[in-house]
Amino acid sequence: MSLDLFDEDDLQQPARIQQFSTQAFVLRGYALPWVEALLTALERVLHESPFRHMQTPGGFTMSARLSSCGALGWTSSAHGYRYSPVDPLSGMPWPAIPQALLELAHSAAATAGFEHFVPDACLINAYAPGAKMSLHQDKNERAYTAPIVSISLGLPAMFQFGGFERSDPVQRLSLFHGDVVVWGGVDRLRYHGILPIKPGTHSLLGEQRINITLRKAG
Repeated sequence: MSLDLFDEDDLQQPARIQQFSTQAFVLRGYALPWVEALLTALERVLHESPFRHMQTPGGFTMSARLSSCGALGWTSSAHGYRYSPVDPLSGMPWPAIPQALLELAHSAAATAGFEHFVPDACLINAYAPGAKMSLHQDKNERAYTAPIVSISLGLPAMFQFGGFERSDPVQRLSLFHGDVVVWGGVDRLRYHGILPIKPGTHSLLGEQRINITLRKAG
């Protein structure tokens, strides 16, 4: 069923904090006051480092398009997953993380109980209908003491949050435009992913979901 049958206001949940594990939270609608500033900032970042499809170490093409900003950008190739200070397409440093994103990430992390979060890596994913992200752990960072802050914009998504083994049972949480997921501490290394995005059109972002994930990588 297409999401076009529903008004976007019907899909957006009231602003609230939803705890779904010991140190994992969805901040419903938290990013909505920042949306205009975020989209302006993203336009500048993507002008310098456009979206691209990356290859997995196994030789597959990732269905989501990716870009990055910050001192370190996440990359994937036949040589593995890693963080790099240089955009492999341009050979130049990644764009700086925009101030609006830094402020939102710091505020959301503090709201979830993680004070003094200062990210140095920001991964930007664009999901067209049908695109997904398989269950994985975030383990390329130098340390796991900082939380992960993940911002959803555009089309809804079904977020999977599992255990510490890929085969563990998973929770499924619907994420909507403006929702922010924050997890860390004892939950930091749980498997997580995104089920295939369902067809639809968002009034601001069209037929896509943008996910912005901020981490402390270095």
